[in-house]
Amino acid sequence: MGARERHIEELAGSLRVRLVERRRGEAAAGRTPAAELAGEVRALVGEEAALLGDADRAAVAARIVRDTVGLGPLEELLADPSVEEVMVNGPDRVYVERGGLIEATDVRFADEEELRNAIERILAPLGRRIDELSPMVDARLADGSRVNVVIPPLAIDGPALSIRRFGARRPGPDDLVEIGTLTPSRRGLLAAAVAERRSILVSGGTGSGKTTLLNALSSFIGSGERVVTIEDAAELRLQQPHVVRLESRPASVEGRGEVTVRDLLRNALRMRPDRIVIGEVRGPEALDLLTALNTGHDGALSTVHANSPADALARLETLALMAGLGLPHEAIAEQVQRGIDLVVHLERGADGARRVTEIAEVVRAAGATGARALDCPAPG
Repeated sequence: MGARERHIEELAGSLRVRLVERRRGEAAAGRTPAAELAGEVRALVGEEAALLGDADRAAVAARIVRDTVGLGPLEELLADPSVEEVMVNGPDRVYVERGGLIEATDVRFADEEELRNAIERILAPLGRRIDELSPMVDARLADGSRVNVVIPPLAIDGPALSIRRFGARRPGPDDLVEIGTLTPSRRGLLAAAVAERRSILVSGGTGSGKTTLLNALSSFIGSGERVVTIEDAAELRLQQPHVVRLESRPASVEGRGEVTVRDLLRNALRMRPDRIVIGEVRGPEALDLLTALNTGHDGALSTVHANSPADALARLETLALMAGLGLPHEAIAEQVQRGIDLVVHLERGADGARRVTEIAEVVRAAGATGARALDCPAPG
């Protein structure tokens, strides 16, 4: 950081403190601020920094507004369209993901209080709170980005914040072919599978592109079908005209009002869906999904964290057993075999590229659930 940038930062910091104190005094006296925030900031900078040039005064004013109502130092990162995810590990360690690769940045918060203030400004419009009683929050921003926050004492080195961004435009199947995630033959295979109402499970690790692929696959659903989507944080952007989007809700601080993915799935079955799309199966709702797939609700799409197609099926069985109904494993395995048709597996390579490495068909093998590859692994 050069001398000019340091001077602007220090001046903006001191003027912001004066602005906050002035506004607090007005509020305590019962007076409404005479001007909107932006106008008051410009007036304050004009009074206290008249010797600066126009460009520097504008920079100081922008910095004050940014640190007062924006996200502080993160604003410049979130303004960069190439940034896919922002990861804050305490006030002095900020990382970003670009092109599937993580890199350190020189962005810093002045101290832990400034970071906490930014977190509060993120969560306040969402109606969410974070404190020692509720030290973890997972939520969705207005633009669809997903935010996760963990604060001390759970986060030992200071508040941990991550913002996973989702652009207004999601890549379609042709875009995924262009960037190498799909081959043309696999695109055709999956298009036919969705049109034939085959139930598809997308598997892979964190950040491998499961939600992006799921969103692309949904484009093959007919425009005349009624689609119900169910997610923990609404990330899907389906283009069909008849879509009902459902989002789970965590319990309040008092421990009331929780609505789980399982609750939403059960209700969705009463909504006359032609298709059910579940953002991710991660709990006992797996049993309800399998029940739906075996009772006429075919053609569903969902994702699961797993290391291979075979592992994805095994994990789905384990999650279904978590429902605690005492069903034997054999019964669950049979539900998986009859309910899931294809598993599409994604991996993120060392170069950051996300690729479909295998498309497997669910088969019964020696009394157990197996996955048989339908095509050869993708090159690279």
